[in-house]
Amino acid sequence: MAGNTAFRERTIRAQDGVELYFRDYGDPAHPAAPILCLSGLARNSKDFAPFAARISGSGRRVLCLDYRGRGRSGYDPDPTNYHPATYLNDVRHLLCALGLHKVVVMGASLGGILGMAFGAALPTAIAGLMMNDVGPEVDTAGFGRVRDYLKADRPHDSWESAIADLRTIFTNHAFTEEEWRAVADGTFKEGADGRLHFDWDVRIYENLQAADNIPDLWPYFHSVRHVPVLVLRGENSDILLPETLSKMAAAHPDLRAVTVPKAGHTPTLKEPASVEAIDEFLDRIDTRHP
Repeated sequence: MAGNTAFRERTIRAQDGVELYFRDYGDPAHPAAPILCLSGLARNSKDFAPFAARISGSGRRVLCLDYRGRGRSGYDPDPTNYHPATYLNDVRHLLCALGLHKVVVMGASLGGILGMAFGAALPTAIAGLMMNDVGPEVDTAGFGRVRDYLKADRPHDSWESAIADLRTIFTNHAFTEEEWRAVADGTFKEGADGRLHFDWDVRIYENLQAADNIPDLWPYFHSVRHVPVLVLRGENSDILLPETLSKMAAAHPDLRAVTVPKAGHTPTLKEPASVEAIDEFLDRIDTRHP
């Protein structure tokens, strides 16, 4: 597929008035089911830029949402609303606002959990689910590492300093220099003081459950048994463990599991193994839903 980096910057208002920003790639009239990209806990639409550009090269529509409190979406005055149920309601509102009845979900980390929840909350709206390095069991050590990183801003005076900081925290990645810069660009933004600050509302930390109290997510995973599922696992991931991936494959009748060599949490979706698996999966979806 040829890349198409062009996208439309759009916003809608959530039901409670919070402004939600999303990138809209491709042709809204394209016959294939649009892909809805849902990011990780503190990430945003920038993470999907290479993926969305590549997929939309054929004209297929790709939507990349910034959750409330992240990226260019509005911050919520009530931090208790930074909760998966609220995010799922925001997604429902986005689909209604755009008149979309069925999408393929590409969910990274938290986004994959929200994708599983589609099966319970929006079962007819999902044509397929791609889960990027997440499953119904989340390793508590890995989650604790991610959670603790969110709780306080870490200002930097330069992008070089910001990237060096990221390298010390996310040690299970084999990113190129260009990829580290992209990760930093999705992590930091320039503040009024000229320094680089986290590109999310640090109050999202206030509403996170303790790492040893993650709810049982298996019922949500079982709720997507009616659609094909692709799971990408980073070989070095400390979030999705190999034994969890094996249990997922045994529990779902139409699941393909792919381990991405040398990748951590989460694969970039540019790796050859990821590209091959994604393209094959979308071809199957399109055959099912012409």
